[in-house]
Amino acid sequence: MNLEFSDDQKFVQQTARDYLAENCELGVCRGVLESGQPFAADLWKGVAEMGWLGAAVPEEFGGAGLGRLELVLIAQELGRVLAPIPFSSSAVLATEALLLAGSEEQKQRHLPRLASGEAIGAFALAEGLGDFDPTSAGVKFDGKKLKGEKLPVQDGAAATLAVVVAREGKGQSLALVDLQAQGVTRSALQSFDPSRPLARISFDGAAAERLGKAGQGAALAQRVLDRAAVVMAYEQIGGAERALDITREHTMGRFAFGRPVASFQALKHRMADVYGKIQIAISNGYYAAWALENDEKELGVAACAARVAASEAFVLASEEMIQMHGGVGFTWEYDCHLFYRRARSLAQAIGGADEWREKLVSRVEATL
Repeated sequence: MNLEFSDDQKFVQQTARDYLAENCELGVCRGVLESGQPFAADLWKGVAEMGWLGAAVPEEFGGAGLGRLELVLIAQELGRVLAPIPFSSSAVLATEALLLAGSEEQKQRHLPRLASGEAIGAFALAEGLGDFDPTSAGVKFDGKKLKGEKLPVQDGAAATLAVVVAREGKGQSLALVDLQAQGVTRSALQSFDPSRPLARISFDGAAAERLGKAGQGAALAQRVLDRAAVVMAYEQIGGAERALDITREHTMGRFAFGRPVASFQALKHRMADVYGKIQIAISNGYYAAWALENDEKELGVAACAARVAASEAFVLASEEMIQMHGGVGFTWEYDCHLFYRRARSLAQAIGGADEWREKLVSRVEATL
């Protein structure tokens, strides 16, 4: 089994890196964080024009028709620059839900708009603090209208369309709702990473349509989350790699006792630990990306492993970044806190590492 990316896929990744190096320096992320805007509109427009939002969407539905291997590599490059756009919410979670459960008519109506960036999607799952089990959804859906509240919803303030996990009868369903329609109210929530803001979304008889069959919402939601976990793992890997690169460059440029502080054994060991975590995440990412592209039965286990490894790598890289920048690492002027904020935000976005560890154990046990 060859898990290496092809030359064409690497070309897509290099193109993405070159474009983002020119159009998304870290100041773009800082600008959104400090301005209170929900996302970088100019960057979103550019990313849409590059065709990245529809990378995994078939051409018949207005997408680029590339594949999920290209999608994860694009996500890795977006992670490197801490892109302040709702990419994972719209191009991954909402889009994958439509690809997985949408009817032909729903796909024809919504996927072209998501792929072009005209519409922005969100995935409304949680209903408060703590890990959320889709089978305990409190928002109610009667087949036509939604009633209840979802929070926090990542990129909920920017989104125009949401896939909502809701209770229908004795089961759960996925409901698709226009967030600009009557019966929907949104309010911003304070969040640790304002460059990827959170929102509270309330539904009071908002018109909605079902995705998939009634009662299959919990199972469909988990399949969507598994797919998103792989793509978001690559976003985390990209962020971790960039954090380590910046840290190494900084420590090579600081001198003590006549030599770079990067040459001291204590810092070498710590950077080696970060590098090791990143390589573990990359290894798990290869396996998960293969399973995602080929829709293999191993995806459930592979997604868990990639999610846990990537979360650990990015969090550690961002923590050590602050520490190894010394007395300036914690200051607002330096970019370390941007990486730490994004690392912590992504680590909780679709459930924390502990939740995915539990899923990993249960799924492995189920195969024994």
